[in-house]
Amino acid sequence: MTPLPPVLIDIYNHVMPLRYLEALKVHGKDPGMVKRMTNLTMLWDIEARVQMLEKWPHVQQVLSLSVPSPEMLGGPDLSPELARIANDGMAEMCRKWPHKFPAFVASLPMNNPSAALVEMDRAIDKLGARGVQILTNVNGRALDHPEYFPIFERMALHHKLPIWMHPVRPASKADYADEDKSKYEIWQVLGWPFESSVAMARMVFSGLFDRLPDLKLITHHCGGMIPYFGGRAETLWAQLGSRSADGAEANVLKDLKKAPIDYFKMFYGDTVLNGSTAALKCGLDFFGPDHVVFASDCPFDPEGGPMFIREGIRSVQEAGLSVADLQKVCCGNAFSLMRLLK
Repeated sequence: MTPLPPVLIDIYNHVMPLRYLEALKVHGKDPGMVKRMTNLTMLWDIEARVQMLEKWPHVQQVLSLSVPSPEMLGGPDLSPELARIANDGMAEMCRKWPHKFPAFVASLPMNNPSAALVEMDRAIDKLGARGVQILTNVNGRALDHPEYFPIFERMALHHKLPIWMHPVRPASKADYADEDKSKYEIWQVLGWPFESSVAMARMVFSGLFDRLPDLKLITHHCGGMIPYFGGRAETLWAQLGSRSADGAEANVLKDLKKAPIDYFKMFYGDTVLNGSTAALKCGLDFFGPDHVVFASDCPFDPEGGPMFIREGIRSVQEAGLSVADLQKVCCGNAFSLMRLLK
């Protein structure tokens, strides 16, 4: 296997500061979510996380908040305070353990866009966040709604830092119209990659990348369904409008500056494919090694922390990358995106 570089940046993993965990217990609307987060020790016991990471001295983690996000816990009056609690907590973890946590990604109160801009500036300028995290929808509202554009614009043009996009789909969203909820955790296992793909498509066809060509957006789970269905996406969306009665959507293709598939390749994909080397090769083939970043999704594995790190490292080493490309995926792309010194 190709040897790893001396530093490996895990750009997408999750924590939950204790004050935020307490807020989840008070304001959480999903008992299953509260149960899962409370029982996952390495999500909030950061000393235990640091001790676990000693198994991999070369691994450093860029911290992001686990779902539920601030807007999932509280209305527009409460969510800004929840975001501050989360970001202050993650900043403190980075100050206390800089050798393991060199940076964090800020959470935003997305159901209050004006407050989201204020918190974005505070977290980046005062706390040192190296990007922001958003979900694939805002309590069911699409991200291409005009009220969210200033958030993308400020990140792309002012802060010039990436946006992490995390999928979300609740168990209450049924898989079939005659049922009241999703069964067998289909909402999460299959629903989340679908949600990522839908959000990506809405961004592409809304012209977001034409308006903000310098926008850097990191997708979780290596772009969801898009790399695997890249051929389908390319050929069928080239016929956009042919299946609608009025054909109005055909005008969308005329307004875009390039083919839809080229916009999808502007996204970045992380390596969170739960150790599947075959899936990772598919993602690398689609995005290219310049647009793939190593990540673990720690601690959401059956072992509660170490498994996804271990298997993620194995999968990138087995992917057949050159030394130069492995360097990009493991740390180079992350350093460049976050504008951190190597």
